[in-house]
Amino acid sequence: MSESISRYPTADIMSLPDDLRDRVLVIQEKAGFVPNVFLALGHRPLELRAFMDYHDALMNKPSGLSQAEREMIIVATSNRNECLYCVVAHGAILRIRAKHALVADQVAVNYRKADISARQKAMLDFALKISHHAQATADEDFVVLRKHDFSDEDIWDIAAITAFFGLSNRMVNFASIQPNAEFFNMARTWD
Repeated sequence: MSESISRYPTADIMSLPDDLRDRVLVIQEKAGFVPNVFLALGHRPLELRAFMDYHDALMNKPSGLSQAEREMIIVATSNRNECLYCVVAHGAILRIRAKHALVADQVAVNYRKADISARQKAMLDFALKISHHAQATADEDFVVLRKHDFSDEDIWDIAAITAFFGLSNRMVNFASIQPNAEFFNMARTWD
């Protein structure tokens, strides 16, 4: 892995505005390290703040989607977008959320063969459609998802998470932000 974590300068955590520094330090305390994406996006503090706020609005609210399902969306669509950082980082988070050491790799490689439910496969089919063919969204997509007990708000969440991480995938790829080594082994085994 390259020594540089980004094509652009990275932020010194202590030089970030107080609110951002505090948020990143909380993440560091919880994870044991600072994910490189925050150091790289810290290059532009206003954009990092907006990124973190939208992330939290999507990922930390009550929803008909479980935390693991939200991470599945990120992993599957990030793989399709060839975003190494997001597949590795969110794959680690998916392993933790799903409490299943293999599911993230399965979802990243071929979610249709993964040990997930038919409901989750329908969710990921829709997420992949939104990722690359959102203009083709039709009423039939809603019918299929409703048959799997997704509400209209859940369907919005699937699309919003897909769209947000599409932006993230593209920024990470263009800036060549590298995943932290810590993500690779995280939650690979369960006692």
